[in-house]
Amino acid sequence: MLYSSEAEPCEQQVLLESLHGREIACVRRLGAVQAPGHRPINVFVTGSEDTTACVLTLSEQSRAAVPLARLSDHISSVRALALASLVQPDTAGLSALLFSAGGRAQIECYRLLCSADTASESAVSCQVIHMASHRLDEHWDRMKNRHKLVKMDPETRYMSLSVVPGTTTEQLPAPCKFLATACSDGSVRLFVLLEATQKLLLVAESFHHQRCVLKVEAFLHTQGRRGEVSPERHLLCSAATDGSVAFWDITAPIRDAPSILTKPLFPALGTPLLTVTAHSCGVNSLHIRELPEGRFLVASGSDDGSIHVCLLEVALSCDEAVPEPCLRVLERVSRPCAHAAHVTGIRRLSLWRLHWGGLEALSTSFFHVPDLAELDCWEEAEAGGEQCWYCVLCGHGLELLRCAAPGQPMER
Repeated sequence: MLYSSEAEPCEQQVLLESLHGREIACVRRLGAVQAPGHRPINVFVTGSEDTTACVLTLSEQSRAAVPLARLSDHISSVRALALASLVQPDTAGLSALLFSAGGRAQIECYRLLCSADTASESAVSCQVIHMASHRLDEHWDRMKNRHKLVKMDPETRYMSLSVVPGTTTEQLPAPCKFLATACSDGSVRLFVLLEATQKLLLVAESFHHQRCVLKVEAFLHTQGRRGEVSPERHLLCSAATDGSVAFWDITAPIRDAPSILTKPLFPALGTPLLTVTAHSCGVNSLHIRELPEGRFLVASGSDDGSIHVCLLEVALSCDEAVPEPCLRVLERVSRPCAHAAHVTGIRRLSLWRLHWGGLEALSTSFFHVPDLAELDCWEEAEAGGEQCWYCVLCGHGLELLRCAAPGQPMER
C-alpha cells in the first residue's frame, strides 16, 4: 500500500529566548504596572546560577515571560534578592531599590524605574541605574590593622537578604537604607547604603550561629501591649542549618552607623535576645507578619519537611533611661510532616490556614517547575472583593499560580 500527500508549506520554528542559562535561584515580585485601557502586568526580578539577574514581565493573558533588563555585574551565582520601594506603588509606574547577592561575597545595588509603555512588546519599559557594590575581599584590603583579625573567606556566599524597614538616621547622608545578610561563613552582617555617595558599607557582624546562616528577616517594633506608640526598635530574625531561629536587636548598630565613616573597624552585632529551636535541620523559609499590640507571627519551613509557627511578643523593659526589648514566645504550632520531602524539594504547593489548634490544609496543587528554589507570594482583591493569593515559583523554570480558597479551582 502506498500513501501520498501534498507537501504543506513548512512553518518557521522559533526558539524562544531563555530567561537564564542555568537554574533560577531566587525570584521577587516588584509590583504591577498598568497602561491606560490595559490590564495590570506583573513585573518580577530573578537571579540565577548563570551569574545574572533579570527584570521581566509575566503576563497572565499571553502566558509569556518577556525580559526587560539583564544585570550582569556579578562574577558568581546570584543567590538572593531584596527590594525596597522608594515611592508608593501606583498603576502607572514602579520605583524601587534592588539588592542582589550571592557567590564570592558580592552585593550589587540598583535603582529600578518601571513604567507603562504600550509601544513595547511587554507593554512595560524598565530603566536600571547601578547604585553601589560591595565585596568582602575588597573590604578586607581596605581595612587597617587587618593582621589582628581573622581574614574572611573570599568564597563566602550570601544566602539571604532583608531590607531593614523604617530606618532614619539623621547623622548619615540621606537617603540611606540598611540591609541584613545571611552568610555561608556563619555570620549575620548588617550593611548601610548611602545613596548620595553611592557607597555600600559594612556596619556590624556576628558569628553567633557558628554554621551556615540560611535566612534573615528584619522587622520593626512600634506598638506597645495596649496599642500605644512605643520607641522604635529594629529587630532581626536569623535561621541556620541546625534549625535554630535567633532574634536580634539591631537598633544600636543602626544608631551608631555614622561612626563607621570615621572608625576603621566596625562593631560586633552583639548576642541574640532569644533563640528558638524550631526544626531538626536547615531552615529554608522564614517569614514574619506584624500583629496588633506588639506581637509578631514568625513562620518557618525546613529541610525536615516541617512547618513551625510561633507567636512572639515584644515588650520594652521598665528602665526609662535605656529601655531594652524583651522577647517572649506566647504560642507555638508545629506540623512535623507537612511535606513528604523537604519543603522546597517536591512539586506540591499547599495552602494552609493557621489556628492555635494546629495548621489546617486548605488546598494542594502540583506545579511543573523541577527543583524548586524559592517562591514569592502576594495577596490581591478581585473585582467582587474576594481575596486571592498569587505565587511565583522558580527553579529549573518559572511558574505563576493563583491559589484559590476552598471550593475554587487553582489556576496557572
